[in-house]
Amino acid sequence: MRRRIMIKIFDTTLRDGEQSPGCSMNLHEKLQLARQLERLGVDIIEAGFPAASQGDFESVQAIARSLSKTTICGLARCTKDDIDAAYNAIKDAAYQRIHVFIATSDIHLKHKLKKTRSEVLASIAEHVGYAKSLVDDVEFSCEDASRTDLDFLCEAVAVAIKSGATTINLPDTVGYAVPEEYANMIKTVIDNVEGADQVDISVHCHNDLGMAVANSLAAVNVGATQVECTINGIGERAGNAACEEIVMALKTRNDYYGKDTSVVTTEIMRTSNLLEQITASRVSPTKPIVGKNVFAHESGIHQHGVLQEKSTYEIMDPAMIGIQEAENLVLGKHSGKHALRTKLEELGYEVDDAQIEEVFIDFKSIADSKKQIYDRDIHALMIKEYQKLSGGYELVDYSSFTSNGKESKTIIKLSNGKDTIERVGSGAGPVDAAFDCMANIVGDKFQLEDFAIHSVTRGKDALGETFLSLRSNGDVYNGKGLSNDIIKSSIIAYVNAVNQEQYKPTEDQE
Repeated sequence: MRRRIMIKIFDTTLRDGEQSPGCSMNLHEKLQLARQLERLGVDIIEAGFPAASQGDFESVQAIARSLSKTTICGLARCTKDDIDAAYNAIKDAAYQRIHVFIATSDIHLKHKLKKTRSEVLASIAEHVGYAKSLVDDVEFSCEDASRTDLDFLCEAVAVAIKSGATTINLPDTVGYAVPEEYANMIKTVIDNVEGADQVDISVHCHNDLGMAVANSLAAVNVGATQVECTINGIGERAGNAACEEIVMALKTRNDYYGKDTSVVTTEIMRTSNLLEQITASRVSPTKPIVGKNVFAHESGIHQHGVLQEKSTYEIMDPAMIGIQEAENLVLGKHSGKHALRTKLEELGYEVDDAQIEEVFIDFKSIADSKKQIYDRDIHALMIKEYQKLSGGYELVDYSSFTSNGKESKTIIKLSNGKDTIERVGSGAGPVDAAFDCMANIVGDKFQLEDFAIHSVTRGKDALGETFLSLRSNGDVYNGKGLSNDIIKSSIIAYVNAVNQEQYKPTEDQE
């Protein structure tokens, strides 16, 4: 019987993924996603960059204190202050890791660090050693490894291993590598650095040339034992290697790779959906594994083949990633708290008794106005709850009217947790008037960049889902609203996007 070779999955959705424009999350959202990542079965969760801000520190600390099975990792630059912050944030975790990084490519040494190679090696030795004095599990990353001179890369890795690193990460920071070249870099390090066979060799690939997953898998094929990735492939610029693609490639083509992961694949779709709802970032219909078109067959020939035998045009069973044949429409106005809690858990949320009381009030309000409660309604309730907990704006009421075909007017009343604010706006239609009114409330610093409405259910009380993006000072904030009233869903989306500004992550690289 062949020995199972396990590949560790290092999820960085909450750190690198959150740097994707519009994907910032508040503490409560991060905590829910972290709990779902633990159910998914990832080995390590990089919960954030604790030294970046007090908010980041508190999020990492909350995650470290809440999870019990997964290693919780905090990112740190090669400074003692950063390492201290990372340690203090993760020290209460059941399993702790500090992730230290410094750039090693000549272009970074010259233009960013202003350091010599000798100075970088000295910094690696000092700071990896310092992290090791605090925790047993230390990861070291050579930022921009794929553009680093190979001889110097091997030298840097050797110093990190001698200083106590237990994982060596060799990232393709700017998505420059191609599979054969990247695999050769990994193999060169494994074959030429003393002690490399005694540590985990990790890869972290960006998708600027569309090869993040291919590069990661090529590295696994030559000996990498850890893959760093994000749910839905989110991340800055073109994103990161997608966790679900890495995992399902290894599972579906186990005959070729001969490697396994600890991921519970039936949790993939639930995790993807939860992230999409929390961040209001739409997953492309053609996104591998989790896109809605992946298991759709329009061609008559393909439909006939699938009806006869699914394996003719499907290389994996949708049930493997947790796709159900249809959304269960089990909730309505007669549903109680137990049914609501069960549905929340089914969707990836954990709530305490106090939260269920709050959410149930809003649930009953919706249930009284429509016959059936869909999963998207429940997601929307939870996003509203998180924003109340985080002190953002909340829609209290609105009214809209148009007189004799002239311009529309909309009156919006918002609460910010302390005061109620009411303003009026006008425009060429009720949605335009609503956005003008929002600008009168929050100021004109936000510019509408993207706006789309589509129906997600059918019938008289069909739900309209609004996605929009706002830009402010070069940053993008996504918002999503859900209602059978498209004006209301548009206002909610705008409010959610505005609320995102306070959760903006501090940028880092690795």
